[in-house]
This record gives sequence, C-alpha cells and structure tokens, in this order.
Amino acid sequence: MAAALLPIFILSLIQTQADFRQQAQDRQVGLQLAAERSADNAKAQLDSAHILLRALAPDAIGPYCASRLTALVNQLEGYEGLYRLNAGGQAICASGRSDGARSDVAPASEAPWFRRLKGGESLVVERAPASSGYQAALIIAIRAERPMGAFDGAMAAVIPLSVLQPNTHDRALPAGSDAAIADSTGRLLVASNPEAFVLNQSGKVGSWIKRASEHGSSVFEARDTGGHRRDYSAAPLAGGDLYALLSAPAPGLLSWARLNPISTLLLPLGAWLTAFAAVMLLSERIFIRWLDYLERVAAIYAKGRFSVRPLQAMNAPSEIRIMAKTLDEMAEAITERDIELNASLAEKDALMREIHHRVKNNLQIISSLLSMQQRALTDAPAKAALGDTRQRISALALIYRTLYQSEDIRHADAKVFLTELVGQLIASEAGRGPLVTSSVEADSLFVDPDKLAPLALWLVEAVTNAQKHAFAGRGGELKVRFKVNGDTSLLEVEDDGPGAAGIAEAGVGRTLMGAFAKQLRGEAEIVEAPSGGAIARMTFVTPEALTPNDPTDKAGTAAKASR
Repeated sequence: MAAALLPIFILSLIQTQADFRQQAQDRQVGLQLAAERSADNAKAQLDSAHILLRALAPDAIGPYCASRLTALVNQLEGYEGLYRLNAGGQAICASGRSDGARSDVAPASEAPWFRRLKGGESLVVERAPASSGYQAALIIAIRAERPMGAFDGAMAAVIPLSVLQPNTHDRALPAGSDAAIADSTGRLLVASNPEAFVLNQSGKVGSWIKRASEHGSSVFEARDTGGHRRDYSAAPLAGGDLYALLSAPAPGLLSWARLNPISTLLLPLGAWLTAFAAVMLLSERIFIRWLDYLERVAAIYAKGRFSVRPLQAMNAPSEIRIMAKTLDEMAEAITERDIELNASLAEKDALMREIHHRVKNNLQIISSLLSMQQRALTDAPAKAALGDTRQRISALALIYRTLYQSEDIRHADAKVFLTELVGQLIASEAGRGPLVTSSVEADSLFVDPDKLAPLALWLVEAVTNAQKHAFAGRGGELKVRFKVNGDTSLLEVEDDGPGAAGIAEAGVGRTLMGAFAKQLRGEAEIVEAPSGGAIARMTFVTPEALTPNDPTDKAGTAAKASR
C-alpha cells in the first residue's frame, strides 16, 4: 500500500515542482520578451533618427540650415540636437545656434565615433562624451560623402538615453523590475537601479552582454552585489553597440511549497507515512523474517556446508519459496560438482603417481643394465665411469619414487629426499671397502622436481668425490648439511680425509658440480674443513617452497616458505 501511494506522492511533488519551474520559466520568458520589446522600441527610435539624418544630409548646408535643424528638434520628440560636421570634425551647422558656426559637440575630429565614420563605417551609435555637455545621451551619426565617395564629414543627432530606457511600469514585468541601457563593453549608460545590474561573481555585466550579442538575446539567473538572486534579460538595441537590460527578483527555491502546501504536500505525505508504517509492520511478519532465515542459510553455504536445506521456507509466501528452492538447487548443484571434481582430481593423482612409478622403474632398469655392463668390463676407469653414471640415474629414480610416495605428488620434501639419497649412496659402496659412516642434518623444504634434480645430482657428485679421494682404502665419516637461510640455501658435504689439497681442480665431477650449481643460480666450491678433511659446498638461491611440515626447523625456513 505504501509502495502504491509512493508514486502518487512523488508525482504530486514532481507536478508541484514542475508548476513552479513552469512559472519561473514563464517569468523569464516574459522578462526576455519585455527586453526584446524595449529593444524594438529603442531600435525604432534609432531607425527613425537614421532615416531623418539620411533625409537631412543633402540639404544640411546653407544659410537656413541652423533654423531648419532647430525647428526639427523643437517639433520632434526625443531629440536634443542635430548637427552637420565637415571632414575636419567642425560643426558647420547646428540646432539651437543662430550662426551655425560652432556647436557643443565640436570639434569632433578626435572623437571615437567620428574616427569610425572617417574609417569607413556608415552608421555609428555611441554615448555622448562628457565634454559635449550631455550627461546621459547618445550620438547617432551617419557618414557624409562627396559625389565620388570621398569622406565629407558627418550628420549627427543627440538623443537622450531616458527616451530609450525600457519602461519598468510594463504590466508584463514582474514586481520589482529594474531597467538599464549598457554599451558593448558592459558599461551601464543609464539604469533605474545600477546595483541590480552588477553581478556578484564578476562585478561586470559584460559576460552576459556577450551572450546577447551572440544569440540575439539572453536570459539567465544570477546574484547581484547584495547577494540577491535575480533574473536577467538582455537584448541588442543597435547592432552590437547598445543593449536593453531588464532585471527582476527571482523566486526562492522553496516558494513552490507555498503554492498550495496542504493539498500538494502535507496530505500526500501524511497518507504515505501512515501507509508506510502499516506496510512495515506487515512486511516484518510476512517477509523480513523469512529473508533473515534465507540469509542465515546462505551464510552456511558460504562456509562450504551444503548439507543444510531451507526446509522451513516451504511454509513461507510463494516468493520466498521460490528463493528457497533456488538456494536448494544451487547447493545440490555445487555438491554434485564437488563430487565430480574430487573424483577427477583423484583420478589425475593416481595417473600421475603411476607415471612417476613407471619412470622410476624404467630408470632402475637402466641402472641395472649399466650395472651388468660394469661387471663385464675389465678396464678400471671405464668401470668407474659407468658406476658414476649408474649412481646419477639412481638419484633421478629416487626423485620419482619420493614423488609418488609423498602426499602431494607435485612437491617433495628435500629433508626426506636428501637423507634417503645419502643412505642409498653409502649403502651402494658398503660392501666394497672399509666402513663409511654418514650423518644428515637438513631443513625441511618442499620443492618441485625441476629444482630437486640438480640438487640431487650435485650431491651425488660431491659424495662420489669424497668416496674416491677421502675414503678410498681407509673409510671414514661423511657429514651432509642442508640449511635454509631465508633467500639463500647451503648444501655441504664434509669428509675427514686428507683435505682439499689432493683433489684435482679439473675433472668431469668438478665440471658437473659447477653446472648443477648454475642451474640453481648458485656457486660451488671445495674448501678445507676446520678439523681436517674437505668440504664440498654449494650456495644457491632458495627455491620457492611450501610451508614445511616440520615445525622444529629453523625460523628462516618458515620465513622463506611463506613467501
């Protein structure tokens, strides 16, 4: 009910506001028409003066010139003087002078209006200068020419501005209207109230005089110097030289409410408020509580629990039942899709594990073939080379075995992998010489196979190098350390052999160790151990990792893993 009455209430407000706007627009249109009428009346006065001057120009020279012009001024309304000037700006005939030798407007050779005529303009309308003795008058002058077109002076008339000023007593004008006449620069020539025509923002009337010159007339609303809102209108009088101006107080913004406040505002507002209160009480009982219920169900769905169904909404209104049914169908669709996605992921996981398993088996087969070939050889260097190659392949096979045995087949824990790889390398040589013991101290770091492969191969070369140079014929102790220190990681292989001095600087093993270090954006070196022996060390950029599963590892590991 409130929703039904609201458009009526809004419509009444819109209609009232539209009436007010229409009245304000009619007010401005009336002001503009009055300005145009005033401009037409003044233009008619100026046109008649123009015609008079054209008619007098041929006979304005002679012994009876002054008396003729004086008689015309006395007989015609709206003229204060008529003059004939020569090419030098001297008045050779003037009304009100018996001799006709001089005039109140002469000499005019330096006057702007005379220079304009001399420059080629045929008609000029300007305010009479203060030196002429006329305080509020216009000079309208035409160019006089000789038979061949040469400049021969001017014929001029003086018209009081009071004759041209718009009539503020016009019944079509709003109450409190003021009238004025301005020139093209925006300077007021005469005004019933000059303060009403000076705008507050600019202090000039020139800005809207320009509008009138461009569009023929102008009407708009602005504030005067007193801060009062007024409607303004301007219309050109004579070309672009003079403008008739009209101004009237503008109605207030809330004046529309005074047109008929009871029928247009108070009654619709009271009816709407009453209906709105009733509708709010009913909607709370009928709709709001059900919407709250559906909101709680949706919040449960947002947490991933789709087993809840909006069964209570079956007793709600039809619109609520439709929304509840939509939510139920959405939860059912999401549940089915989750089941399908989980099944697909499980299938892909199984396939990836099977692929890793088969790759590992194939690498073990290759390792076994190399082992058979190694046993068949009699050349010691060749057997050693095949042994080294077999160990590298076994390290790669161990990577794939670690992947398919881990919970996440995409990553492997470097701690578990390195521990198992070191054990495998030591065990492969356990039956061929003296006893070698090993220990592994490693931080947990989950990395992908691309980073794990060069790490494993570098470790194979370092352990193999220790077995050849440090433990050959004597056994010893091997220590492997893997530390994650934020942005960089350190992998060290330490033996208790004769030291780094007996290790050759060049060789296949050293070359491979440098190449694997570069793959990890790191560097490899062999240095003397503090307690004797040698340390093969690789410092490299820590690969991007997941969160370690061992909370006892160093804080630096966790910091890097969280990046």
